[in-house]
Amino acid sequence: MEREIERFIRYLAVEKGLSDNYQLLVRRALDSLASWLKADRKVTDVNQVTLEHLTAYLAHRRLDDRLASSSLRVNLIAIKIFFSDLAGNGKVSEDVSEGIDSPKMEKYLPETLNEPSVKQLLEAARGDSRPLARRDTAILELLYSSGLRVSELVSSRLENLYLDDGAIRVTGKGNKTRIVPVGTAALEALNVYLDDERPNLVSQKTGSEVFLSKWGKRLTTTRIWQIVKQRAKLAGIEQNVYPHLLRHSFATHLLGNGADLRVIQELLGHADISTTQIYTHVDQKRLRDVHRRFHPRG
Repeated sequence: MEREIERFIRYLAVEKGLSDNYQLLVRRALDSLASWLKADRKVTDVNQVTLEHLTAYLAHRRLDDRLASSSLRVNLIAIKIFFSDLAGNGKVSEDVSEGIDSPKMEKYLPETLNEPSVKQLLEAARGDSRPLARRDTAILELLYSSGLRVSELVSSRLENLYLDDGAIRVTGKGNKTRIVPVGTAALEALNVYLDDERPNLVSQKTGSEVFLSKWGKRLTTTRIWQIVKQRAKLAGIEQNVYPHLLRHSFATHLLGNGADLRVIQELLGHADISTTQIYTHVDQKRLRDVHRRFHPRG
């Protein structure tokens, strides 16, 4: 179970870009659960955990440890997002935490970069003539153009690029594959990187991974995260920029320019439309404009 907790915390840091404090709260909650399961129920594997285990643990925390309601709520949220992630990634056959009532909580609203800031980020990378700038430009362009998760980006392979068709095949959560369009600017950046820079990075041990380090190895999710942060800093963007922020921006800008929510769901690889609906909050200006234009008393 400890291994899955470590993986999940890395996911929160690298893909979600969540704060150190948030990661710490989740880690403490999950470590406490793992310790109790091992000591009290002799359970060490996530596949052995049942709904009864989770409800018994929460009762123990409430009654025996006299945990404050706010702290108990943090524990419950951590457990639910952890087991939801396990089920979504096929690590367990079902989400056993679904049987626990969700606490009332504020809806999570994703941060985004506005369109001028995205343009600033991409143009700064394109204007850089230093080594690996073409690789970094292709990374940024693809993240924003296709709304990829960072895990999908690092696992992309040459045989999954359909550049003539302007598309890429990616494997997302739950090992589900989808084909995503790649925009003109991203295609141009990819071709420049593949033709002019990637050949210089290839080593004897290099496989067909698209994005390589200067040693010819596949870039890690952590390194992609660092590259995005560095490029944002070089572009003079003060906002906290991370790979998943570009995915949020991709969806938000599509919606703001009139794309159908179901299409965005398919592009993002969301299993449930409710996950995609979080992006509607940023589109209030467009809705107000439509109302003023078409309502007889707008």
